[in-house]
Amino acid sequence: MGDRHLHDQEKQEEKTMIALVDCNNFYASCERAFNPNWNNRPVVVLSNNDGCVIARSNEAKALGIKMGVPAYQIKNEIERYGIGVFSSNYTLYGDMSNRVMTMLSSYSPNIEVYSIDECFLDFSGFERYDLKEYGEEIIRTVSKGTGIPVSMGIAPTKTLAKVANKFAKKYKGYKGVCIIDTEEKRIEALKRTEIGDVWGIGYRHTKRLSVYGVSTAYDFSLMPRNWVRQQMTVVGERTWKIS
Repeated sequence: MGDRHLHDQEKQEEKTMIALVDCNNFYASCERAFNPNWNNRPVVVLSNNDGCVIARSNEAKALGIKMGVPAYQIKNEIERYGIGVFSSNYTLYGDMSNRVMTMLSSYSPNIEVYSIDECFLDFSGFERYDLKEYGEEIIRTVSKGTGIPVSMGIAPTKTLAKVANKFAKKYKGYKGVCIIDTEEKRIEALKRTEIGDVWGIGYRHTKRLSVYGVSTAYDFSLMPRNWVRQQMTVVGERTWKIS
């Protein structure tokens, strides 16, 4: 009886922490993994039949190349800046995704593959770990083993882990790993996140919320629960509740 009570108490004390691991500019990074001479140079990947841009390296983004732009519209930029242009190779991307996910699965007992270049790792009960160091070890190992750079956001919910991942990508000071593990960090992160960037908030809801003065995730978190449910259904309420 005592052992069972102790086990239940330990379960309750486990802190839920979830990591979102996201491959950076995945399709472009896959092409670079097999063409390393394009590292640190602008690269774009085109859709089937070389129609539109579906992936860009950071260098291409810095040149103002937009996602979805038809290839013929950036012909001058390609020549002027020496941009590397690759036709999409989904067999390659699927294989590289499997490699990344297989490596990541060794770092958590529970892994949820969310898309070809994203997955969630459950770090609940990892209190004895320094999650910052653990996360940095993971992204180093994956990057070295696959040639694919990855970023990691760690937080108590999937929505917040997504927010943390955006900061990990955006700010070099995080060294690829951002953790939201206190109320102060949560509030600061939500204040610096535009409502349209919140996972589960689409264009239609973003437009509607702006009418009510909601421009950040923090503004959204302060909205009355009943209003969110009425205006955005249970799905919106779920996002509100875990933000």
